[in-house]
Amino acid sequence: MPPPVTTKSARAVRRPKRARRKPASLHAAVLVKVRNMITTGELPPGAHLTERILTDKLGVSRTPLREALKILAHEGLVELLPNCGAKVTRLTAENARLLFEVIEALESQAGRLACERITTEELADLRRVHLEMHAHFLRRELPEYFELNQSIHEKIVAAARNPILENAHRQHSSRIRRARYKEIQVNEKRWHEAMQEHEQIIEALERRDAPVLADLLKFHLHRMFENAYQKLIEPTP
Repeated sequence: MPPPVTTKSARAVRRPKRARRKPASLHAAVLVKVRNMITTGELPPGAHLTERILTDKLGVSRTPLREALKILAHEGLVELLPNCGAKVTRLTAENARLLFEVIEALESQAGRLACERITTEELADLRRVHLEMHAHFLRRELPEYFELNQSIHEKIVAAARNPILENAHRQHSSRIRRARYKEIQVNEKRWHEAMQEHEQIIEALERRDAPVLADLLKFHLHRMFENAYQKLIEPTP
């Protein structure tokens, strides 16, 4: 007969070894930090991104930083320089105009589709995020407000249930992220207006009023570009 299983062995049989929890991706964390530094202007347009300085500032090695810079280069936020690190890209007035035209078209169409396809749960989540954003607006917490603002636009696009549209929006919207942030940072009146426009956008989506929502999104983005044009766009040196 085989020897009896001991209590310790039985526990080992009944309870398989627990998988070690994976830490959050360091690459993703570095990507978010550097992207936010560019968005807020901590790393201004044209600034050279020296690896040694950034790794010291972020407390990371060069590998996750380099991976982050590759993604940011793909997003159009930085330009990789051969044997020279990278630099923050400049957004010319003409490029900004073209990009905003594309984003207007994408978000306007996404709004129309979202009215048909969004779920009641997604609508409730959007309203919750909007209310949370409004709280940050009242407390004048711009970075927190901005992140939720962008989340609302992304959720509307996702609710369109069109992966091709969503990928195109993600690719192009990252390039005007800095302009969107600056547009409300430098203009208190515009921040109030943007908050009111968001309320109208949520209400139109809740009514599933596709034509009105499409027009509101287009108007919202067009006003954004008008305010960004003179104050935010750096001419090519």
